[in-house]
Amino acid sequence: MSQALTKLASIRDELNHLFLERAELIDGALCGILSASHVLVIGPPGTAKSMLADELCRRIGGANYFQWLLTKFSTPEEIFGAVSLKGLEQDDYRRVTDHKLPEAHIAFLDEIFKANSSILNALLTLINERVFHNGRERVTVPLITMFGASNELPDEEELTALFDRFMLRFMVDYIGEEFRFLKMLEGIPPAARTMLSFAELDELRADTAGVKIPGGILRSLAELRRNLAGQQIIVSDRRWRNSLAVLRAHALVLGRGIVSEDDLMFLEHVLWKDPEELPKVRDILRRLVKGYEDEARELLIQGQELREYAERGWESDEMRKRALIEAHTKLANILVKFENLVREASESGRDTGGIETMRSRVKEIQQAMLRSAI
Repeated sequence: MSQALTKLASIRDELNHLFLERAELIDGALCGILSASHVLVIGPPGTAKSMLADELCRRIGGANYFQWLLTKFSTPEEIFGAVSLKGLEQDDYRRVTDHKLPEAHIAFLDEIFKANSSILNALLTLINERVFHNGRERVTVPLITMFGASNELPDEEELTALFDRFMLRFMVDYIGEEFRFLKMLEGIPPAARTMLSFAELDELRADTAGVKIPGGILRSLAELRRNLAGQQIIVSDRRWRNSLAVLRAHALVLGRGIVSEDDLMFLEHVLWKDPEELPKVRDILRRLVKGYEDEARELLIQGQELREYAERGWESDEMRKRALIEAHTKLANILVKFENLVREASESGRDTGGIETMRSRVKEIQQAMLRSAI
């Protein structure tokens, strides 16, 4: 492993230590800087959205960071810089961009969907083409990744293009697990920051571009596209094409030089438009990647729980027989679900060996119950 890859792994560990219950978002942020993708974070205030972007930027030596809270009254001067008086003397309407967005390597715009039309067009060009039109000049900006944050998704048509510019989209909430909440209250001692130079970042981005994508993964993407369309979830050709860069970056973040089926699960943060689509996308990906085995495993657990229920110490033979009949009926329903699962998996061209094994174990439980009932 190269020194740059070792540093990337250290940065990932440090950020996970600082930001609890943000593992997926942290991986998304790292994928963003490796694939030159932008990251959108939807969630309530106080969920450490801006802190993560700031901490990530602090780990890139010499990188400029820009952060701003947008309102409907925000002006272009706040984001892009004031108009140059010297430029006006030369009939050139250009801006002084020092310490503003056009000079940032990492940027964070809070409440990004409150951007008004006077800001929106320049913003779209800057984050999509990495270009800022400043007076007579067309300036290439150093922006690596833009982090956008909002409490809600846009409902205005003119903001649809801005929403589409964010390749990675995450829904976040407050810390859920109590033990992690307590850890947050106790405070986390600041860790030493592992630093990446621009040269090392360029090396990592070149490594990302070199990550191999097997033909089987491409075929899985075609199957995924077909399954999503069956749920009326339509993804643009551009987003499918750009998703390859995300898959390569995710593989590298996990220390691999080839994309695997496990990386496909990360596309749940790429392929949705409306939050209501997210569970559907996640379920389709789970079935595609796991080959329906997760669902089969849940059915097996239900069968084992029914066996424990039937075999508990009942007060009378009559109660025991009733429990056996009830368990046997439910096991029969589970076996029907297994048959449907095997058929669906087979029709999708997935391996059904693991599902068949688990179905046999449930069948054995059912037969054992029949013998004990005699």
